[in-house]
Amino acid sequence: MFQTGLVTLLLGRRDIAAAVDLDTVFDLLAAGFRAPVAEHPPLRIRTDLPGPGTATCLMPGLLPDVPAYTVKVNAKFAAAAPALRGVVCLHALADGQLLALLDSASVTAWRTGLAAALATHTLAPPAADTLGFIGAGAQAATTLAGLRHLRRWSRIVATDLDPPRAAALPAEVVPAPAEVADVVVLATWSRTPLLSREDVRPGQHLTSLGADEPGKRELSTDLLAASRLIVDDVDLALSGGALGSAGLPASTCAGTIGEVLRGDLPAVAPPELTSVYSPVGLPWQDLALSWAIYQAATHEGTGTRVDLLS
Repeated sequence: MFQTGLVTLLLGRRDIAAAVDLDTVFDLLAAGFRAPVAEHPPLRIRTDLPGPGTATCLMPGLLPDVPAYTVKVNAKFAAAAPALRGVVCLHALADGQLLALLDSASVTAWRTGLAAALATHTLAPPAADTLGFIGAGAQAATTLAGLRHLRRWSRIVATDLDPPRAAALPAEVVPAPAEVADVVVLATWSRTPLLSREDVRPGQHLTSLGADEPGKRELSTDLLAASRLIVDDVDLALSGGALGSAGLPASTCAGTIGEVLRGDLPAVAPPELTSVYSPVGLPWQDLALSWAIYQAATHEGTGTRVDLLS
């Protein structure tokens, strides 16, 4: 359902949070992962800026059966709050009409968190019921929301440089979540490994969300090499993700989460191995979240309507 005329819908953080329907977004994310690999890969363009920041553009976000596409423009400044700032532009596929402008920090947090939750639930052993977080910021919060929707957890623990933030996740604050949790989600800005092979155990699952740019690392080379590693895109993992930053070849990777969800690879790793999921993030995930939000906001009459061409 599109807005009439040339009206553009402005959707901020509160609008987005209020419009997230987890089941709808999970369905779109699962369909996106299962879709055949695009003949022409989408572009992910990143550049350093003078000073402490980086700029990134992801385009186009496309999904089968969705009559729209996205272009996302981000600035990342680790010391800022929020650290990620920018917009997601939602365009009509037929004529390019700008349907909506969405806060990029919110879209990124929700789409990355829910995509991570879907993959984590899929790859973690069915009996795993203790969940840990290393890093308890916005990304951890959306991942936790998704994982609570998909699975029951008997215990949730976390650590963060700011202990009150870990407690507010909400979680039990512990110094080393990997020592007590069956499933550990890392969501940090670290450029040095936080976990090595000796810190984990067979049958444990790790989801590393921080290795999404060159030089960012959360897991050591020996841990990645000894684990069953699943990524979202092998080429991106080599150029700007876990493989490239650790200096590992593509052969280290067992496959992609798309192959798992299509049934081409088993979901759960052999019990003698640690399981790792390390995504970089794909443009179509922005569309999955933005399209669901746009439809809900249009139906409910929320957001701010503007005519940028008037």
